[in-house]
Amino acid sequence: MTDRKPLQLRLPTDLKAWVAAQAAKNASSQNSEIVRAVRERMERQEAATA
Repeated sequence: MTDRKPLQLRLPTDLKAWVAAQAAKNASSQNSEIVRAVRERMERQEAATA
């Protein structure tokens, strides 16, 4: 990913805890986990409209 734009994101406490747990489980950053989750959702939506 060469073009990155900063985004301030406010998450509910339970969602923030889940992201942190997933990041720890996968030895990745919380940012990476959020990107992964959004991309998975994007792919599912694109597949459903194809």
